[in-house]
Amino acid sequence: MPDYGQLQIGTAGSVDTTSFLLLGAVLFVLGAIGVLVRRNPIVILVCIELMLNAVNLTLITFARQLHNLEGQLFVLMTMVVAAAEAVVGLAILVDIFRVREVEDIDDLSELKG
Repeated sequence: MPDYGQLQIGTAGSVDTTSFLLLGAVLFVLGAIGVLVRRNPIVILVCIELMLNAVNLTLITFARQLHNLEGQLFVLMTMVVAAAEAVVGLAILVDIFRVREVEDIDDLSELKG
């Protein structure tokens, strides 16, 4: 009976390493395009999270291929920092939206007390 509990990268019948790297590159490019094109601050934060997850996918792929746990630990730390960034960023945006009805990020450049 085969063991389906572990993903074997690079073996027959499994997903190749280049597929993961290609997916990570596509996700990163989509996130970068979203940051550059969109004007809604919440969408920009989501696109930044997408870029961070694309980098995490790449790190996990290389760590798995090289049989090294350091890449996986680095991804765990990156996820903690990304979660903290999302909480702080969303709290700031919610506070700004309570004071003003702003939907364009260019209108946020005039923050005065």
